[in-house]
Amino acid sequence: MNASAAPAAGLPGLDDAARKRALAGLLVYTFFMVAGFAMLMPLVAVHYVDSLGMAAAAVGLALAVRQLLQQGLALLGGMLSDRFGARRMICLGVLLRAAGFASLAFAADLPLLLAAMALSALGGAMFEAPYQASIAALTDAQTRPRYYAISNWISGVATTLGPLLGVALLRFDFRVVCLAAAACFALNFVIALKLLPKFEMPPQPPPLRHGLGLVRRNRAFVALVGWLMLYWFLAVQINISFPLLAQALAGSVDGVGAMFALSAGITVALQYGLVRWLERWLSAAQLLVLGIALMALSTGAIAWAATYPQLLACVAGYAVGAVLTRPTQQTLIAGLADARALGTFLGVSSLSLAVGGGLGNIAGGWLMDAAASGARPWLPWAVFCAIGLLSAFGLHRALRQRAAPA
Repeated sequence: MNASAAPAAGLPGLDDAARKRALAGLLVYTFFMVAGFAMLMPLVAVHYVDSLGMAAAAVGLALAVRQLLQQGLALLGGMLSDRFGARRMICLGVLLRAAGFASLAFAADLPLLLAAMALSALGGAMFEAPYQASIAALTDAQTRPRYYAISNWISGVATTLGPLLGVALLRFDFRVVCLAAAACFALNFVIALKLLPKFEMPPQPPPLRHGLGLVRRNRAFVALVGWLMLYWFLAVQINISFPLLAQALAGSVDGVGAMFALSAGITVALQYGLVRWLERWLSAAQLLVLGIALMALSTGAIAWAATYPQLLACVAGYAVGAVLTRPTQQTLIAGLADARALGTFLGVSSLSLAVGGGLGNIAGGWLMDAAASGARPWLPWAVFCAIGLLSAFGLHRALRQRAAPA
């Protein structure tokens, strides 16, 4: 599917019924994409640090490699989707992700872990921007916020079930978790092949640099991507710093599953209704800033969390903030993207996660090691809080022109 061939919801040759069928297919795809990731990735740090004895910093490096490669190469995936069609790139990407997760089952040392993460990252790079561009192309300014809210609600359900299933399968073996996660992405290959429409590509597709030129001239989009780097530095801590502290305070890996269940349960309960209710008074830009500030303050409060229930209270506040940020950042990115090169724009937006998320994984692992070996257990959470608040302030300044509610 050429997601950039036409403006949103105006794709040539696609009637309303076919568009709705494709969007429904993307919701099913979203469930298995998130469930497959959520059942495995939060357990990587716990497995390799506690079961295999690796340093948290080394595992953080491996997670950062996946983050940097996937989000850094997502630009290439987006540009290729503009040229060759999004459905092709999605199908290729999910197969590579399935192979990467399956190979993780046999990665017993750091070099093999890095190789498995790199293969998983390459798959994610090929499907992420085309997937996001497909949603942007199949929706319009009126339907997009509601669709993102529903999509994120489904993601919340998948995020709730994924870690619980992962922890349950971990009782058999870590390999079983890896293979089950790989199966989710293999199933998404079938879903994309059967449910996503295929459009004829233009006989002379625009050169790859064409979309990059459009991005460079869109200053508002570039500013948004830049400030979101700091947001992702904070957001990725849910996959490294939070699980490590949760296991330490709870005394077992079950504490990690319960933490993710709480976070995802809040998402399921509040994602659609809370965002739609607040949209009556606040714009997407204001909701994004509010959500990031709440995430930052809740993370900073972990510095005073001496017990597992206190950590869960902070996680609850963090999760409410995340509920506000997920659909609003997607709406803002899609709204600022140029319909002539949606894949490229969505690929460039992934650079915020590549840089911010990569640095967040490395710094998160290093700061947790430093906190464990020293007398400053508050240090990681103070750093994460400060960076999150800086992101909120920067986005507030950059998006002031988009502050009016829709």
